[in-house]
Amino acid sequence: MRGAGFTIVITSLWPYLQKTDDSTDASFLGWVVAAYSIGQMVASPIFGWWSNHRPRREPLVCSISINLAANIYYAYAYLPKTYNKYHILMSRVFVGFGAGNVAVVRSYVAGATSLNERTGAMANMSACQALGFILGPALQACLSFIGEEGVTLDFIALKLNMYTTPALLAAVFGLINILLVVILLREHHVDEDGRHIQSINYTSEERVDISEETVESIDQVAVMTSNILFFIIMFIFAIFETITTPLSMDMFAWTRKEAVLYNGIILCCIGFVSILVFLAVKVAALRFGDRPVLLIGLVIIFCGFFILLPWGNHYPKIQWADIKNNSFVTQMPDLVPAPNSTVEPTGCPIEQTWCQYTPAIHIAQFFSADFLIGVGYPACNVMSYTLYSKILGPKPQGVYMGWLTASGSGARTLGPVFVSHVYTHLGPRWTFSLICGIVAGAIILLISAYRRLIAFSVRHGRIVE
Repeated sequence: MRGAGFTIVITSLWPYLQKTDDSTDASFLGWVVAAYSIGQMVASPIFGWWSNHRPRREPLVCSISINLAANIYYAYAYLPKTYNKYHILMSRVFVGFGAGNVAVVRSYVAGATSLNERTGAMANMSACQALGFILGPALQACLSFIGEEGVTLDFIALKLNMYTTPALLAAVFGLINILLVVILLREHHVDEDGRHIQSINYTSEERVDISEETVESIDQVAVMTSNILFFIIMFIFAIFETITTPLSMDMFAWTRKEAVLYNGIILCCIGFVSILVFLAVKVAALRFGDRPVLLIGLVIIFCGFFILLPWGNHYPKIQWADIKNNSFVTQMPDLVPAPNSTVEPTGCPIEQTWCQYTPAIHIAQFFSADFLIGVGYPACNVMSYTLYSKILGPKPQGVYMGWLTASGSGARTLGPVFVSHVYTHLGPRWTFSLICGIVAGAIILLISAYRRLIAFSVRHGRIVE
């Protein structure tokens, strides 16, 4: 449900900002998308440390409660008379802080599975998250039919429209999650051979020396490399999910409502593809190993962003203008909206100067790139933190998983800010060229550290890879 709670608002975030505060620009969108990750980056090590010393039920209930309250705050962000965009920004920070519990969940799965079960269990968890990513955009697309005005509940001063209803539904999901954690969650821990241990975050006096020795014997180079790779993977996907809506509105002249609906459908389809990828990854990792699957995933992502590079002689439609002899010629007066018109301008904003000379991205390019990134990202995502958990070995992994999640959150913080500024000022050609360079760097890093990215037990000769 965490996946659904995140994606259910992501396609409507940009239109919501535009409608709530007309001073918002695409650069500020980057900060709003990044705000979620800033909160998660701060919270992940805290909740990870908490889960290592206390029952996991405590940090989970606390974090989900914060997430629930923050979604309600988001739904009411239109209410203040000024600074509405900053209220949306702060609500997303708190939503992200509540999502810091992903480190707790990953450390639980890592500690509750043997080495042979780990990849399958992580893939299953990712498949469930992908199902949430499917439901989120699908629900947002359905709720878009409520419209921008919707209905108003005067007794609680709440507008129910296509922007606020998804956040309130995410709050309901949070309440269901709290009930599931309280009623169903039980502590469980096994070692790497599958033998049951008393508690996932319990260390007896007899095991203190072993744990200390384990900490010293972890390959810190492999840990750092894994964090960097995870950072890059999350960075490029954060760029992708941030740029999708403004890119489609600029290139295809979609309205706000069309962008929410169509991108919701696209993300829903990507989610379905992701589930199939997670199922395939389980088989491929058993046959070929984790590292080759991770490498292939990065190559596929590179191809996806390379396809998005603009080319040809067709240029995007400029808002209320046509391009003629390299100058802007205003359309016929009867086609130009009056100052008080309710007609929504569509196309590439004239303020973005690159719209005048950068070729438009074709719809076939857009769909092809969506498909390739939808295949490559889930493979890289699940393989990166599965491999990371194996590198760490049998010790409680709450803090380490917290740092990995913080690394990903840092990427999701910088990615939207990076892409919103580069895209706004330089356009898609520079944006996607730089991303291709970053992915190529990740491929080189993986190949150079390939021999060190092995499981703890394999490194110490307990298991033959």
